[in-house]
Amino acid sequence: MLLLALDTATPAVTVALHDGTRVLAAGDTVDARRHGELLLPTVDRVMTEAGRTLAELTGVVVGVGPGPYTGLRVGLVTGTALAAARSVPVHGLCSLDSLAYASGLTEPFLVATDARRREVYWARYEDARHRTGEPEVGRPAELAEEVRALPALGAGVAQYADDFPRFLPDAPLHASAAALASLAAELLAAGEELAAPSPLYLRRPDAQVPAGYKVVTPPAPPARDS
Repeated sequence: MLLLALDTATPAVTVALHDGTRVLAAGDTVDARRHGELLLPTVDRVMTEAGRTLAELTGVVVGVGPGPYTGLRVGLVTGTALAAARSVPVHGLCSLDSLAYASGLTEPFLVATDARRREVYWARYEDARHRTGEPEVGRPAELAEEVRALPALGAGVAQYADDFPRFLPDAPLHASAAALASLAAELLAAGEELAAPSPLYLRRPDAQVPAGYKVVTPPAPPARDS
């Protein structure tokens, strides 16, 4: 097994290579505006550091969000293209799951990342490996009291710490490809089938066609009789 994992669902551009036993190399840069610029150089750097080539890959793992449309699609498109070029499978994993896995927690807790618009993407976990239900998006103060009362981690929690009384400041803030790869390797070794790399946007993108938009292209001239 040689898995390349990457994630751009959060401000972190994160890449890792896993051989089925351990992470061979990893690279992480937090820059929400440069996902497209940083991702492929990070892939190249990680492969070089590990002393391996893309021709050796047996699979690709991509964080599918939830996350903002623009950043998230960079990782999804890149991961899918790399897998297609090497004719290897591409798997999708929830990006929040990588934060949960990296935490190593054994009690119920909450993971939340920044969703902008004063909202967070969030999910509940029974422990570091088991999520309860599907990810959701919402305003922190409007989450159920029992949810906000859980131990909580992630950049969304840090940003709205007043709404999460049990914020864990030493836990991961952003998605980690190293954790994503380790979780995927563990699941694949156990014979579990991973999901397709379908994005979890949870809401429509910020960019919208204005209401009442009018086409201003002039009409084509009438056809001439032959």
